[in-house]
Amino acid sequence: MESSKPDGLDQLVVDAEHNRVVATFNRGLYPLDAIYGASYIFIDRCYVLLDLPDAEHVSATLTGREAMDAEGLGELGGEFANELLAQAWRREITEYNKPLIEAVAAQALAGATGGPGLDGLDELSGEMDFSEETFEDPLGIAMSWEEKYGKKTTPPVAAEPPHPPKPAEAKDAVKGDADDDDKAGGGTPGAGAAGA
Repeated sequence: MESSKPDGLDQLVVDAEHNRVVATFNRGLYPLDAIYGASYIFIDRCYVLLDLPDAEHVSATLTGREAMDAEGLGELGGEFANELLAQAWRREITEYNKPLIEAVAAQALAGATGGPGLDGLDELSGEMDFSEETFEDPLGIAMSWEEKYGKKTTPPVAAEPPHPPKPAEAKDAVKGDADDDDKAGGGTPGAGAAGA
């Protein structure tokens, strides 16, 4: 079943019985990377098979991952044609702007190498005074933390870490806590000092 074809396509065949649409277009009209780009965009929605039926044409068979009717398949083919055109246009823009892109990348890489060295430092030293006397720091910004607040001493670390209580000692400690609660509030939860 052949449907109306979008511009740029030589043929758009909808095969609802096999849940697919075949778009055939002129190979010279679209660059290969645009064809691959459009196909890649559609691989999450359908299975894409690219073929060369002859030397001048490329066909893209789009098979739905889910069952689609003839109208849905026709829309899928039209969307593929639109994406193919968009990919070809992006390629043209990239080719047109290639010198600009390369210049920006070259400047970025040149800046990442560290910029100019210290060769001109001798020339600047005559203009600037790097001595300690001329430097004023009323807010203490250039002062280190230790100079400003003093170095803190750390407490000595014990040679051996304390051992956890033995199981019998742990039971006694828990029982002792419960006895303390009983004395304070009579053993009833929430009946401590507030309940008295």
